[in-house]
Parts: sequence; structure tokens; C-alpha cells
Amino acid sequence: MEKVAKFEKVSLGQYEKDFKDKIGEGQDINEVYADIIFPKRATVGSAGYDFFAPIEITLAPNETITVPTGIRAKINEGYVLLIYPRSGLGFKYRLQLDNTVGVIDADYYGAKNEGHILVKITNDSKENKTLTIPKGTGFAQGIFMPFGITVDDTVSDIREGGMGSTTR
Repeated sequence: MEKVAKFEKVSLGQYEKDFKDKIGEGQDINEVYADIIFPKRATVGSAGYDFFAPIEITLAPNETITVPTGIRAKINEGYVLLIYPRSGLGFKYRLQLDNTVGVIDADYYGAKNEGHILVKITNDSKENKTLTIPKGTGFAQGIFMPFGITVDDTVSDIREGGMGSTTR
């Protein structure tokens, strides 16, 4: 297998800013940051790198949360990281990513937010099931994929911002 990326933590300052913005106060941010688990594959045959909950997450049906993972990915040119919900959570709770699939481009690493991977999820349970994801449990998975461009592609713009910034 070709090695195409490396996971890193964002800085404590960036994590604290995003955590307070998305989760709020009431947690020891230094402890949460210190306990961040790097994404990893479960088995040698796994394609997906599991992303782990930095805190316990409880979602009633139709509730949404944006999870600041504390992770960024340094990705080789010509590859992209695609983020999906963990299969079991999608099957049991209809856990959905709000943008259906997260697309982490290689140049997102250099964005103003340090390329912080934020995962917005919703418990879309049709059976009125509350979902609890314990701290340190996998809730999303990322798969690195190669991609191509057209023969007449002339893009020369450089990313500056974070999510959604390339269409502004």
C-alpha cells in the first residue's frame, strides 16, 4: 500500500477556539486536547481510519453536533480524504454526516484554521433511539482516495480559508 498522508493534531489554541465555538464551555480543554486519539485502522484489511470522539457525545433523535476532532491531515498531492460515519452507527442509528461525505482536500492542511477536521453529525433515527458515543469511541471514518483532473485544467488559485472557502 502506498503511504499518502500523516495525521497531526492542530495547535491547542486552534482546538480551544473551535471547541468553544462548537461545543461550548464546561470541559477541561487541556485534558480533552491531551486525550485526543489519532485516527487509525482497526485491522490490516481496513480501508477506513476511525476518528474517535474527544468527549462523550449524546444525541437524541434529530439532534446535531459539530465535533472538533483536533486532527488535521497532511495529504500528498493527488489524494483526498473522504469522511463517512462509522458503518455500524449509520446502520443502527442512521447517524448521518450533515454534508453526506466530508471532502478533505490536500491543501486544507494549510488553511487558516490549520486544516482542523470538524465532523458535523446528526442522529437521524426513525425509531426514536438516543445515540451515545463514549469518549474515545470511533464515530466517523476517513478513507484516502486518489483523484484525477481534466486535461485542460488551469486552476492556479490557492486556498486561504477553511470549509466552504473555495467557492467564495
